[in-house]
Amino acid sequence: MIVDAHVTLASDRATPRDFLAAQAANVAARLAAYGVGDRSDAVLDQLLAGYQDHDGDRLVAELDDAGVDQAVLVAADYSWASPHAVAPAELAVLHHRVCARHPGRFRVLWGVDPRAGTQGVELFERYVTEYGFAGMKLYPLTGYSPSDRRLYPYFEVCAALGLPVLTHTGPGWGPLDFTLGRPLLVDHAARDFPTVDFVLGHGGVTHVDEASYLCAHRPNIHLDISQFPSMLSADGWVAHLNRLFRRGINHKILFGTCWPSFRMSLSLSAVLEEFTGDALFAGVKRRDRQLIMSGNALRLYGEASATVASGGTDGSRHHDPAPGADRVDRELERR
Repeated sequence: MIVDAHVTLASDRATPRDFLAAQAANVAARLAAYGVGDRSDAVLDQLLAGYQDHDGDRLVAELDDAGVDQAVLVAADYSWASPHAVAPAELAVLHHRVCARHPGRFRVLWGVDPRAGTQGVELFERYVTEYGFAGMKLYPLTGYSPSDRRLYPYFEVCAALGLPVLTHTGPGWGPLDFTLGRPLLVDHAARDFPTVDFVLGHGGVTHVDEASYLCAHRPNIHLDISQFPSMLSADGWVAHLNRLFRRGINHKILFGTCWPSFRMSLSLSAVLEEFTGDALFAGVKRRDRQLIMSGNALRLYGEASATVASGGTDGSRHHDPAPGADRVDRELERR
């Protein structure tokens, strides 16, 4: 079984257009260095065309082709960092509808921001209860530390409900503050909430030594290897990951791709074909390989639910619909 523990919805409703424009400008700058003329507009048009998969159909087709059984769908809250970002309620409904359309395929980590205050905590608890979201997503590069004290009420909810927290590490979208991407910034929160599992997103790709020693010495810290196809390594990602898999922390490592962030370069099926080859896992025990490919993710996030509903089948949940959900549903249908 293969569980991709870090994918995103290729939708410009989930990722602000100004972030995509910054990525296109970075690609165009690289092309210009090799003598290619100004391609900013063309690259942006191509990028935006690939971010129209609002219902997740293309994503699921790519997962099928690559042999990925389940995936963890990561939904970051960019509403405090971009005027083009959708409101958290719309983001939640969008991802809930993708899960309902593709039952048994996804678990969702819903993005929060400490600047949302008590209302943000209430929304997070309501969405994980009513929509069955599997945990929390932090994107500190938008302007906060993953150990920000304003996040502690959220962590208390995670501790009570047994939910993990995925925090972004390393660089990210161009307009954001990369200094907030150090893995060590999560250490205070991990110590103060020892029963909450924290996952360092991209921790096997950037700041790898720092992420690895946190995993080795903090029982509740883990890492994923998402974004590995575009990692900066002189001898390539296969050799790099093989070294990582021989560090003795395979019970803390989650397979993940961050698909479709590098869709313009290669296909997911090509990535999986190379990933599952013998060279990558040379010297790695079979049991460790199983933990990396699915076991660790299933332990932290659980199995993807076969059904998605606003309440339990036994009628045990009696919350009102998530605030604004009906309005957001109508708006999404209109679009």
